[in-house]
Amino acid sequence: MDALIFALLGAVVVTMCGWTRSRYADFLAQSPDDYANGNGLQFDVRTHLNGPIICEGVIFGPTGRVSSRFIGEFDCKWEGNTGVMDEVFTYDDGSTQTRAWRLTIGNDGNIVARADDVVGDGTGQQTGSSVQLKYKFRLPEESGGHVLDTVDWMYLAPNGTIVNRSQFRKYGIKVAELVATMRPANQEMKEAA
Repeated sequence: MDALIFALLGAVVVTMCGWTRSRYADFLAQSPDDYANGNGLQFDVRTHLNGPIICEGVIFGPTGRVSSRFIGEFDCKWEGNTGVMDEVFTYDDGSTQTRAWRLTIGNDGNIVARADDVVGDGTGQQTGSSVQLKYKFRLPEESGGHVLDTVDWMYLAPNGTIVNRSQFRKYGIKVAELVATMRPANQEMKEAA
């Protein structure tokens, strides 16, 4: 009986430690306020996500291993505080995917984001050197059609490149993660040393 009580107590402690870590010391614990000072950088999506953009990235599956690599070509156009970001992705298996984000930026930095594969409105905030978006993403039917809770964080690098990290969750469990860079299409790549 004592062993059962200790096992249950141990399970509760482990669960509470995991919850505490995810709440206060994990990717999901970030807040736009964490990046408000910007370290001298100010990320404005109307400026930094404008015109032709090249995106390169990887997707990690639930085991943490790379499950896919991709290149994206974006075309972003703004009229005042509303914009459309057309995306075309080409994956390492040869498949392609398109998406058109319709974005509205409030004077307070709040963002409303819509796309055909997003359930409802995505919401976000641009603050200092970062942008956060939260939305429910519907996978294509051939991938199961599941709706995933998604959190995107985009961080502005000193050279204007944007580093994007996204996590996708189902029932609170991380099922995939994406890491990508975005940069103006006319920006030259430096050769590797």
